[in-house]
Amino acid sequence: MSRFLSSEASRLNPYTPGEQPQDQLYIKLNTNESPFPPSPKVLEAVSQEEIGKLYLYSDPACTVLNAAVAKRYHLQSENVLTGNGSDEILAFAFRAFCGEGRDVAYADITYGFYTAQSALFGLKETIIPLREDFSLNVEDYLEFPGTVVIANPNAPTGMTAPLPGIRRLLERDPNRVVIIDEAYVDFGGESCVPLLKEYENLLVVQTMSKSRSLAGGRVGFALGSAELIADLNRVKYSFNPYNINRLSLLAGAAAIEDEDYFQACCKAVQETRSWTVKALKTLGFTVLPSCANFVFAKSDRLSGETLYRRLKDRGILVRWFGRERIRDYLRITIGSQKQMEALIEAAAALLKEGN
Repeated sequence: MSRFLSSEASRLNPYTPGEQPQDQLYIKLNTNESPFPPSPKVLEAVSQEEIGKLYLYSDPACTVLNAAVAKRYHLQSENVLTGNGSDEILAFAFRAFCGEGRDVAYADITYGFYTAQSALFGLKETIIPLREDFSLNVEDYLEFPGTVVIANPNAPTGMTAPLPGIRRLLERDPNRVVIIDEAYVDFGGESCVPLLKEYENLLVVQTMSKSRSLAGGRVGFALGSAELIADLNRVKYSFNPYNINRLSLLAGAAAIEDEDYFQACCKAVQETRSWTVKALKTLGFTVLPSCANFVFAKSDRLSGETLYRRLKDRGILVRWFGRERIRDYLRITIGSQKQMEALIEAAAALLKEGN
C-alpha cells in the first residue's frame, strides 16, 4: 500500500476472483463460465459496422437491452435496470438500500462479493450461518429489520431456498428490501421473478455471464418495481451513466432473444452435471445437491487443498476456499463433457496415489 491510501480504503478486504490464466493451457473449471460460445445471434449483432461506432458513447438508458430483458420476463422497461455485470448491479443495490439505520444480512457461506461491498460502503453487516447441512433456512432471517441478500441458488454450495420461504420473508416486513441474487437460477433453480408483481420490496438480480455465455461481455440486470429500479438508476447516474459499452448492449439483447440456444445450453449443462455428480459419487466424493452450473464436493481421502493443488499440477483448475467450514470442499464448474471426463480421470488417479 502507498502512503497516500486513505484509512477507509486500507480497511477494505477485496473480493478475490478465480484464477484467470491467459495462456489457455488449463482446463478451467474454477470460475463458472459457460463451456459454450455465445449465441450465433450475438456474433451477428456485434458486426464490423457496430465496432466502427465505438467512437460514440453508448446509450445511457440502455433502451434496446432493457426492452429485450423486459420482453423476456413479461415486464415493462421501467422494471429493468441493466449493468456492467451483476456485480455492478449488486453494488448499486447495496448503496441504494443499505446504509445508516439500515443494516444488511446474508449467509456466512455465500458469494464473497457481498462482504467486499459491505466493507466498501461502510455498512453494518449481520452474518447468518447456514445450517449444518449448508441449507439456508429463511426462518433465520424473518426478524432481521434491514436489507436481506440471498443468493439462490447459493454460491458456492449450489443449493436453493424454496420460494414459499422467500414469500414469507417478503410478507413479514414489507418495508424491508429483499435482494435475491439469481446468477445461477437458469440451471435448475426456481426463479422469484413471478413474485415481482406481488411484492414491491423484491429485487431480483441476474447475469448473462453463465447461462448466456457472456462472462466477458459483462452484462447483468435487476428486475423489480418501478420505484426500486428508479432508486438504482439514482445510484447509477451518480456513478457511471455510460455503464454498458455499445457492443455489450447489442450482445446482451441478442443473447436474451435467442431462447432456443439458451435452453439448449442450459439443458446440456444440466445433463453433464448429472453425469459428473454420479461419477464423483462413484469415486467416494460427497456432493451437495446443486441447481447451478457447478458442484460442491469433497473427498474423505484427500483434503480440499491437496486435491486443488494436485489437479492444478495436472492442468485442471477448480476453486478452493480456505475457510473453516468448507476448506475440504472444491467448487467445480461444469464444463464440456470432455472436460468433465478429464477431471474424473485425474481425480481417480490422485485418489489412487493417496497422500
